[in-house]
Amino acid sequence: MLLAIDIGNTNTGFAVFNDTGEIMGSWRMHSEMTRTADEYGAWISSVFSLSNLTFASIKSIIVASVVPDIRYNIITLCTKYFGLQPSFVTSDLVSKVGLNVKIDKPQEAGADRLINALAVKEKYGYPAILLDFGTATNFDVLNEDGAFIGGIIAPGVNLSCDALYRASAKLPRIDLIAPEKTIGSNTIDAMRSGIFWGYASLIEGLITRAAAELSQKPQIIATGGLAGVFADHLPSIDIIDQDITTYGLFLLHKKLN
Repeated sequence: MLLAIDIGNTNTGFAVFNDTGEIMGSWRMHSEMTRTADEYGAWISSVFSLSNLTFASIKSIIVASVVPDIRYNIITLCTKYFGLQPSFVTSDLVSKVGLNVKIDKPQEAGADRLINALAVKEKYGYPAILLDFGTATNFDVLNEDGAFIGGIIAPGVNLSCDALYRASAKLPRIDLIAPEKTIGSNTIDAMRSGIFWGYASLIEGLITRAAAELSQKPQIIATGGLAGVFADHLPSIDIIDQDITTYGLFLLHKKLN
């Protein structure tokens, strides 16, 4: 079985796949640069036991990481507890399995964006735009030839909420709820409208602009923690796939082996 690890700025996802691509278990934890390999090991031992998995059942490990400071402890986790050397996603690896990375500096592309593009190309076809609601909101674009041509990186919704709260002495911290009206009759509703509908408009506007630069209408696939919150209010979204990144890791491993 394969252990796929997706290290993001906010959360780290772990998923175990069998040889046919079935997910045997998946879990998330907050990304912490100070978390040791032993802390990872203890936590994984606990969640594995709930799914009747063992360290010995893992035969390969693949990692996508956008947080370099976590890399050392993940490598130590893999070698100490699994006895395995992990593979890390690079632009060279995804190019090797057929993803054409047509951006100015392929080596600078985030591993998560490369894996998402590979997974979308295989699972949904192209052209396509993958909308990833994370710490940042990424728009990853595949053109009509299936090449990853770049995209858009916007501040994440939670970053915007936090910035509004921290920069304004009298404004409270708010939860993310879609208000019924755009015009708020009180401070909370006004803030919710500005964040929610402002962000929904940003997303729709950027999708419209990006799609206009492609020769064919793209599919829009959404993933990430807030995808479900916004999906009902974003008519351009065709599909929500919360497992697209870990599936991309499985797919890359399968194609390389």
